[in-house]
Amino acid sequence: MADDLTHLDSTGQARMVDVGAKPVTVREAVATGRVRMTAETLKKALAGDSKKGSVRAAAEFAGIMAAKRTAELIPLCHQIALSSVKVEIAADEAAGALVVTARAKTSGQTGVEMEALTAVSVACLTIYDMLKASDRAMVIEGITLLEKHGGASGDYVRPR
Repeated sequence: MADDLTHLDSTGQARMVDVGAKPVTVREAVATGRVRMTAETLKKALAGDSKKGSVRAAAEFAGIMAAKRTAELIPLCHQIALSSVKVEIAADEAAGALVVTARAKTSGQTGVEMEALTAVSVACLTIYDMLKASDRAMVIEGITLLEKHGGASGDYVRPR
């Protein structure tokens, strides 16, 4: 089984993958997640006048900052030079949720999936933090890689 997992050596010990021989290619990843909440809390979030400031703006900035620090948070991730990170937050009023989407891009020797997923995770946590006084029953859910492009393994797009 360890042969199938790139972050384990032949004895099953964790290791950082050597990407030195990989070609530099443009790589991009998109991830998503959501924070479900009461209709009242969603209304407050959309009004943009939380006691802590704009929920959307704070969460978008937090997601971008988190993507840039992924290698500090996840032990076996490489530090990579991100050429772009975009975090967008949209309301899904029917589901009573804020939906976070992050897109990370680089030209490098390893992918940016973890950066996109980290951006979404921290943006969702920021939304929760900013709104918890209104709704402690919020649920963070569905943090998922939607697509990735570039690299030797090629493209991946999650089936809808």
